[in-house]
Amino acid sequence: MELVAGCYEQVLFGFAARPAEPWTVVPDFTHHAHSASLSAVAVNNRYVVTGSRDETIQIYDMKKKIEHGALLQHNGTITCLEFYGTAHLLSGAEDGLICIWNTKRWECLKSIKAHKGHVTSLSIHPSGKLALSVGTDKTLRTWNLVEGRSAFIKNLKQNAHIIKWSPDGERYVTVTTNKVDIYKLDTASITGTITTEKRVSSLRFITDSILAIAGDDEIIRFYSCDSQKCLCEFKAHENRIKDIYSFEKEGQHVIVTASSDGYIKMWSLDLNKIKDVPSLLCEVNTKARLTCLAVWLDQASEMKENSDKAATSSQANEDEKSSIVRKNKVFWTDKSDKTVKRKRKITPEKQKLEAPLQKKKKKWNSSA
Repeated sequence: MELVAGCYEQVLFGFAARPAEPWTVVPDFTHHAHSASLSAVAVNNRYVVTGSRDETIQIYDMKKKIEHGALLQHNGTITCLEFYGTAHLLSGAEDGLICIWNTKRWECLKSIKAHKGHVTSLSIHPSGKLALSVGTDKTLRTWNLVEGRSAFIKNLKQNAHIIKWSPDGERYVTVTTNKVDIYKLDTASITGTITTEKRVSSLRFITDSILAIAGDDEIIRFYSCDSQKCLCEFKAHENRIKDIYSFEKEGQHVIVTASSDGYIKMWSLDLNKIKDVPSLLCEVNTKARLTCLAVWLDQASEMKENSDKAATSSQANEDEKSSIVRKNKVFWTDKSDKTVKRKRKITPEKQKLEAPLQKKKKKWNSSA
């Protein structure tokens, strides 16, 4: 298990987390990943990808611990990255584009002009058939990924900066400043609203009906999507929280938080005692201004991501997804798309990630 975090200082941190009594976090690597601050990070069973204000997406092969290359399709800050299963990645940026990538050959299968302004967030439905996106044009857009087209456009009163599906795909939430609107899939209507004191910086579905919400302060709050009531709140950091991640290991729910105070912390959550404050498992001080966070779980170990898509664990959904891809193979690789042809898919790199304790100085400096 690897905690990966990006920061304003252009560095990607890797920490090996070892579940035991007590849990431990050991520095694994530091990598000067970009020429500007990191803005997004995503993981699947093999790769970690990072997005930056330098307009590039960097790929890291976590099995081989090497830098795999860079994706150069976007013109503008990369704002959001999300894998679907093991074969596809979606990226969004300030150029208004959503790009669909094949992660086997790292080709851009399709580049969609999704929003008139920036793409601020995107989320893929667990079935892989739908995606949602929000942007600075005050719209919420539904994408039919089977046919590769826009399915629905909803006008919003304000710009939303976060969109997220629930793990079961029955509901989704949008975040506008300090307001979280909860929607039902079958009616596409708002069923409730959660309002916080500060701007919401990150949220995560812990279960299908429980949200963990972090704002521009040091507090994490758990809310019920059904009642919109706060179930629990606790001080997690000394400064504002930038990102939340969660996963499940052998029935134990673990929350990982990253803050501007430089700390990454892991918390154990008992869903049967949701009103109790989670217990701190371990923490590490990166001494950097963190911006984004993810947890890479080695598939060899018996761990599964709490909020991951059903396709990664269900063979039936994998078969269905393969069928979808086969049916639309001609569409997704349409060579008439001039945007896709304009740039090469990837700049290959086969550089080893630096161990933090190495004394040798290279292009990417190690840190003790």
